[in-house]
Parts: sequence; structure tokens; C-alpha cells
Amino acid sequence: MGLEVLCLRRLYRRDPLLTLLLTFGLAMVGEQAIRIAWGTTGLPFQIPEGLRGFLALGDFIYSRYRLFVIAVTALVILGVWLVLEKTPYGMIVRAGTRDPEMVRALGISLRPVLTAVFGCGVALAGLAGVLSAPLAGVQPAMGTEIGTAAFVVVVIGGLGSFWGPVLAGLLVGVIRSLMVLFWPPAAEASMYALMALVLLFRPRGLLGERWEQFE
Repeated sequence: MGLEVLCLRRLYRRDPLLTLLLTFGLAMVGEQAIRIAWGTTGLPFQIPEGLRGFLALGDFIYSRYRLFVIAVTALVILGVWLVLEKTPYGMIVRAGTRDPEMVRALGISLRPVLTAVFGCGVALAGLAGVLSAPLAGVQPAMGTEIGTAAFVVVVIGGLGSFWGPVLAGLLVGVIRSLMVLFWPPAAEASMYALMALVLLFRPRGLLGERWEQFE
């Protein structure tokens, strides 16, 4: 929260790219600090006892923990959508992202709203890290790897769209899984190739909105 108050708040009325560059740079600094302090060796993160093993569903066998991750992800997506679409607070957040000057003209201060949104984003990022730790292990670059994939998903899905990144995440996951199965060396590059194709034919993303800037 201190990062938002001291650094990001100064950039809200400027080019959004500055915020992206600042947070990316700070993430790099934090990652290198962790490497210096604790080294580069990753640590295993055990799956909780009750979520170990596999579950047979018809003719298919699934990891219990992966099913748990899918269920938690679905609940988080549903919860965030309900807050954004069905509550007065969500209405202010959506209005603030589209026309902040109009929201301020109505006497609503966006500072506490943006701080709360940043805090919720940090909490969700932490949850993603905890859920992915048993699958990928804990190591200094895990945040960068997850953040890069999230950035690609948002670009493919489209800014301003809630369900766009959800659809893009499913699409990227399916494509990467197929590439791991049929062409493992290209699995990591597949999501970047998909992003390039989407930007080439649909620059706003799959479900992105058309944004207009008024001076």
C-alpha cells in the first residue's frame, strides 16, 4: 500500500505506460534483491495433505490440487465480477477507469478507491503466487514469470473488458498445454505468437473496448 501512496498515485493522471514501467522496474529490483539475499536456488512447496493424489472423473484422471486451483479461480472470478457489476463500489471503480474527471466532478474522491483497488490486486497476485507455488516451486523469478503471462493474457483479452482476459487465459492455457504435448520447445513461445496475431488483426484484443481520450 505504501508503494501506491508514495509512487503510483503520482502517475495516475499521466500516461498509463509510466505506471507499467515503474512497477515492472520495481519488480526487477525486488527480484534481484531476493537473489542477493537468499540466492537463486528454488525451494519446494508441498501440496497440502488433503489435496494430494488424483481423482477419477469418468475416463479421465485429474490431480486433486489442480481441480482445487480451478475451483478457487472460478470463485475468485465470480466474486470480482459480482463486486464490479452489482455493487455501488464497483460502479465507482468502472466509472473511474472510463471518465475519472466526471467522477471527480460529482464529488467522489478516487484516491481511496484506487488505493483499495491496488490493495485488492496485490492480494489477488499473492493468492496466485500461493496457488502456483506447489506446481512450479518457490524461486526468485516466479513473480516475473506469472506477471509476464498475466500481461500477455490481458493484452490478448483486451483492456476494459472483464471477460476478455478470462477467455484469453483459457485460450493461452489450452494452447500451451497442446504445445507441451506435441511440440515442447515452442510451448513458451506459443503465447507470445498468439499475442502477436491478436494484435495484428484485432489491436484492441478479443473483447477490448474502444477507448477515446478527451483533452
